[in-house]
Amino acid sequence: MINLKGHIALVTGASRGIGKAVALRLAECGADIVVNYVSSASAARETAEEIIAKGRNAYIVKADVRERTDVQSMLEFVASEIGQLNILVNNAASGGFHSLLASTENNFAAAMNTNVLSLISLVQASAPLLKKSASRAKIIAISSHGSTMAIPWYGLIGASKAALESVVRHLTLEVGDYANVNVVKAGLVETDSTKSIPNADKMFAGRTEKTMVGNRYLQPEDVADAVCFLSSSMSDMIQGTVLTVDGGSEIHI
Repeated sequence: MINLKGHIALVTGASRGIGKAVALRLAECGADIVVNYVSSASAARETAEEIIAKGRNAYIVKADVRERTDVQSMLEFVASEIGQLNILVNNAASGGFHSLLASTENNFAAAMNTNVLSLISLVQASAPLLKKSASRAKIIAISSHGSTMAIPWYGLIGASKAALESVVRHLTLEVGDYANVNVVKAGLVETDSTKSIPNADKMFAGRTEKTMVGNRYLQPEDVADAVCFLSSSMSDMIQGTVLTVDGGSEIHI
C-alpha cells in the first residue's frame, strides 16, 4: 500500500470525474486534500465529505485556474492555512468540443488557458511550498489520447494536451532539483465531460474492440491509481515522462 500520510495534495477540478477519483484515492493512501473547483460547489462538498469519511482532512477552495489571480489566491490560502504542499495534480480541463474550421480565437484561448497556462501558473504559485516538501515534491498533469490521436470535435483540446505534455518536459529542466513532473495520459473514460462529445455513444461502443485487458473498461479509478503511484516515493526516479493508462487501446488500430 502506498503511504502518503503527512502529505498535502492539491487536486484541481476535484469535484467530479477523474479529479474526484484522484482526490479520493490520494486520501485513501493517507494524504490530506485541497479540493479545487470553479462552479460545482455542491459536488465539491460531496468530495470533501467522502475524504473526511476516510479519516483525512479536506479543504475546499473555489478558484478558476484560468485566472492567475485566482491561482495565486488559492496557493496563498494553502500557505497560510496549511503551510505545506507536497503533491500538485493539474486535472481541471475545458475548451469545449468544436470543429477546428468553426473555432474562434476565444475558443482557442479558453482551451490553452485552462489546459496549459494553468499548469504554469500553478507551479509558479506553488513553488515556494513545493521546495519545502520534506520528500520530493510531485507534480502530475492529466492528459488524454487527443494529444497524439485525431478525435472528431476534439482538435482544440487535443492540441492543448499536446502542448501540456511539452510543457511538462520543459518544466523538469526548471524544477527537477526538488520536484518530479510527469503526465498521466488517460484513454477513453466515461465522465460527464466525455459523454457530451458528439457521437460519444459510438466511441464508447468501440471500446470493446480496442481494449486489450479482457472485458474491463477504463475507469476514473484506474487513472487515479497511476496518479497515486506518481505521487509516491516509488516514482522518485521517474521524471518528465508520459504514463499512458488506456488498457492498451493506443497501441493498435
